[in-house]
Formats: sequence, C-alpha cells, structure tokens
Amino acid sequence: MPQGEMRKPLLGGAAEPDVPACDLKSPAVGILGTGDFSRSLAHRLLACGLRVIVGSRSPDRNADRFPAGVEVSTQRDAAAQAHVLFVALFPDHYSSLAALKGELAGKVLVDVSNGTTLNRSRPSNAEELAALFPESSVVKGFNVLSAWALLNGPRDGSRQVLICSDDFQAKNRVALLARSMGFVPVDMGCLSSARDIENAPLYLFPSWGSPFLCAVCLFFSFYIYNFFRGVLLPYVIKGHNVFYKLPVEMVNETLPLVSLVMLALVYLPGLLAAGLQLLRGTKYQTFPMWLDRWLCMRKQLGLLSFFCAAMHALYSLCLPMRSSARYKLLNAAFKQVKLGQESSWMEQDVWRMELYLSFGIVALGVLSLLAVTSLPSVGNSLNWREFSFVQSGLGYAALSISTLHTLTFGWNRAFDPGQYEFYLPPTFVLAVLLPCIVLLGRLALALPCLSLRLARIRRGWETRLHQVHFRLPDEDMSTV
Repeated sequence: MPQGEMRKPLLGGAAEPDVPACDLKSPAVGILGTGDFSRSLAHRLLACGLRVIVGSRSPDRNADRFPAGVEVSTQRDAAAQAHVLFVALFPDHYSSLAALKGELAGKVLVDVSNGTTLNRSRPSNAEELAALFPESSVVKGFNVLSAWALLNGPRDGSRQVLICSDDFQAKNRVALLARSMGFVPVDMGCLSSARDIENAPLYLFPSWGSPFLCAVCLFFSFYIYNFFRGVLLPYVIKGHNVFYKLPVEMVNETLPLVSLVMLALVYLPGLLAAGLQLLRGTKYQTFPMWLDRWLCMRKQLGLLSFFCAAMHALYSLCLPMRSSARYKLLNAAFKQVKLGQESSWMEQDVWRMELYLSFGIVALGVLSLLAVTSLPSVGNSLNWREFSFVQSGLGYAALSISTLHTLTFGWNRAFDPGQYEFYLPPTFVLAVLLPCIVLLGRLALALPCLSLRLARIRRGWETRLHQVHFRLPDEDMSTV
C-alpha cells in the first residue's frame, strides 16, 4: 500500500480526530506494535491530549502509518520513556520482548490481545505475558473494542471496557485512562478473569441460542403439521395436488403461529415465578435453574416473536401477487358467471375479515412499540414504572390482541366438524391454547385474594413457615 494511503482512516468516511497539542514533558503512553489496532489506539490517545510513543522494530518504515504528533521510535525507547504500555502484538510474538525485560520492569503492561478459539483450559494470553515479565504489572483490557470503535470514539461502538489485574493500582490507572478516552471501565477482578475477557469477543450471540432454537423447532413443527394435514394427506387420499403452497402460503400460515406461541412464552415464566412465590409464601427462595434461565431470555423470545409477526405481514402483502391467487380469482369469477350469480357478498365473512385485519394491524403496532423499547438506548431513557408499563401492560395487551386476531381468523370454524379433516384439528386451534392459558393465568393473579398476597410477599412478607425467629436465653427469675 502506498505510504500516502496509510494516513487515511481505516474505514471510509471516518475523519481523523482533532489533535490537541500535547506537553512533551508529560508522561508518555507507549504502544508496542504498529498494526491497525495500534494506529487506531494512537489516534484516540492523541485526541485525548496524551503524549503517545509507538515502539516498532522498523520505526523508519512505519512512521508514516501514524498521524503527526505520535512519536514512532524503537521498542526499547518506548519501553524506557512510557510507564503505561499497550502490548499490541500477537501472543506468539511476546517472546520477542524478552530483551526489554529490564526496561519493562515496574511498568504497566496492558494486554489487548484476543484468542482465535475459545479457551477453556489453557492460561490466558495475559497470564502468559505476566509469566514472561514477572516484575511488570499486567492489566487485561481494551480487547473487546474494535479498531473502528477506537478510531471513531465511544459514540459509534460499545462504551464498556472490561479490565482485570492482580495489581490494584495498575488497574485503577488503566481505568482512569479508559475514562479519559470516553469509555466506561468495568472491573472484572483479578488477572484470572482474563480468560473470560478474551473469550467474550468469540461468543456468537450467547443469549440467543435457546430462543432461536425454540423458534426454529416451533416453525418446523407447525410447518410439518400443516404440510401433513393440508398437502400430503389430500394428495394421497383425494389426489389433490396443492404442493404449490409450500414456498409461500404454508410459510405464511406457520409464521403467525410461531409468533403467537413465542409471545406467550415471554409471559408464561413470569406467571410460573409468581405461582412459586405464592406457593412457597416467600420471595427469598431461589427459582429452579431452568426457570431462571427462561426468565433471562424473555427479551430474545419477544424480539423473535416480533420478527415472525413482521415476516407474516410481508408475506400476507405478497399473497395477491402470486399467479395461483390470480388463477383462483378467475376461476371463482367464471363459476359465478356460469351459475348466474349477480352477487357473492357474504356479510359474515366480510365482518370476519375486517376484524381479523384490524386486530392484526394493531397487534403488530404494539409489538413494534415493545421491540423499540427493548433497545438499550430507548429503555435507559424510561424510569422503572414506564418500562414496566410498556413491557408488562402493553405486552399483555399485545398478547390479547394477537389472540383475538387468531380467534377471529378461526371464527366459528373451531366448532365445525368439517374442519377436523382426517381427525386433525386446524393449526389455529393448537396455537391459541397456550396464549389462552397465559391470559387466564394473568386474570387469576389479578384477583384481589391473590394479587394482594403476592404484593405482600414481594415487599418482604413471609408466611410463618418461612419466618426466622430469634429467641433470647431465658432469664433466671429466681434471683432479683
């Protein structure tokens, strides 16, 4: 790459920060390494008014990589002048710093490296660095930040910086440095926590695994049931070929079922937790592990429910565009003309469809509001009462309206024996069972006899079975 190009930002559209003048007599912050992360880190430190010196094995060749104001020197000079040094090298190259052990003694070394695979048993990179330099104070940190976040500042990336060290003073010094750069340091404890910090960037949506698996299982369960009931059996028994329904119509019939069940699964664990507290008569007993995990994944379940509902709306808008829909419309018109019917208006079906669409639009709107308020930037602007009203009050409203949407779709067909073809109930009958149970459970908890008792328990009241009594030793009444 030409040398002139190295002065440009790492990503297009990112402007270099305004570089304030720094005092040459002020303590320098060193960086060992000249990669992309080192360059972004030098940009950010320099923008904060700090004196930055970069240690390189080839300072003349790498000087043009960094903005004016950053000193690029040898690694030995950087180690001698700076008290805090960021080790921005691959862990395999840590041994190349062995010759600087004397200059690095008593210095603070910030390990910013990450692993390539999850480390569950080996020592962390930071612990290996501490073993190589026992006279230095090693701090793990800044590895969860990308070069983009460093170059553009905390406004365009995560603000949290996870740090850990066995040296309390060194850890505080790095924490103050992170705050001066606009980030929020999070103390993770001793250096033994470095393995968890290094593993953090390697996890792929750790809190989404179970909710996503649940959504996939529900989708395929309903889809296979619909395929078996509405496509395969009619073809085998009656010879009706409707396999054209598989790509669009069957998917569109399955998505709302998944969305409704997933939304019910958001509020079911809260009811189970309330029931356990009422049964136990105390709030000081922990929930079972499975229930605790279920409670922690409600946000992900709700967002997946919203995603399925939004996809259902898009699929529904595309239904009239299909060739099969146009052919069906033409066939229905031809039959009407052939039978001599002037009007095929059916008042009941018209009202059913109008109500069905209205409930669906309102339910999607409320779900959209719930999804927006789940964003940290929006949720942090709400107080607890507002957030509770939106997530609980409007959440149950969304579940109720979505259930009405499904019930209106079914109308009176749930009681029509003809709908139970091959002795299999329609899918909307199966999907509406769990939401109705959840709504009935919520109504039961709203009864005064239960709601007042639950409120007392959550304020700390306990039944006598769980109350702890303290008894003083009996006094000897024989002496006065």
